[in-house]
Amino acid sequence: MNARFHGVGVAIVTPFNDDLTIDFDGFGRIVRHITDGGVDYIVLQGTTGESPTVTKSEKKQLLQYLKENNPKKLPIVYGIGGNATPEVVEAIKDTDFEGVDAILSVCPYYNKPGRRGVIEHFTRIADASPVPVILYNIPPRTGINMSAETVCTLAQHQNIIGVKEASCIIEQCMEIVRDKPEDFLLISGDDVQGVPIVSIGGVGVMSVIANAFPAKFTTMIHAALQGDFAFARTELGHFLRIDPLLYEEGNPVGIKKILEILGLISSGVRLPLYTASDELGERMKLVLQRDNLVELVA
Repeated sequence: MNARFHGVGVAIVTPFNDDLTIDFDGFGRIVRHITDGGVDYIVLQGTTGESPTVTKSEKKQLLQYLKENNPKKLPIVYGIGGNATPEVVEAIKDTDFEGVDAILSVCPYYNKPGRRGVIEHFTRIADASPVPVILYNIPPRTGINMSAETVCTLAQHQNIIGVKEASCIIEQCMEIVRDKPEDFLLISGDDVQGVPIVSIGGVGVMSVIANAFPAKFTTMIHAALQGDFAFARTELGHFLRIDPLLYEEGNPVGIKKILEILGLISSGVRLPLYTASDELGERMKLVLQRDNLVELVA
């Protein structure tokens, strides 16, 4: 059952029109692009989908659109998280889970709960959710690091099936692999750490860059999962220079700029994020050419 979430899940962007309403045509293009590229599942309304500035009504519209325009019926992981536990539980109760395979729920941010608070927060979410829960640990955004001990405690809950690990602390990931239940999923939350995390027992990546380069990135991760690390290491080299540029002016500012360069969608984002600078775009074009990510960038 959990094998549905092995490989590459794309943390899909939310495209906007010039007036910053949702560009559903552009969203459909991205869905087809990543599906044709061979990704394994779709992560909707994570950070890369600009979940903080997408309204409740828009989230429902995006979810319904994806359910109706999912050509290969890829598994859907839906982001439902927050730092007020009752509100997260209420959002779960207000969601139509038909066609949703799991939820991704971020560690509570800003109010910085202690270990007991984090465990109780996720326990209540897992108790309320009719689909499996994947934890999301991303200390730079939340202000706290969910320790391996905390993750493995939560892994005992029958409805918590994995963690998206974006701490970039490889030793912590190794501790999770050592102490977790056998079927609990360690998923990289960082693109360039995907191959190393697979090498220690992870099952794949929830990816940002696969929005733009789904086939190349997925081929790399699948090779790593099959034990071909020589090939995977070589392919990873193509992504090392572009990856930091994705986050230099905020996420998904960078990946949306690349998608605009590729002619798929506009690079617009909602405030307080700000559209990528021309200077960043020019540096991205040079790197894309240098590392053979595209043959020609105008």
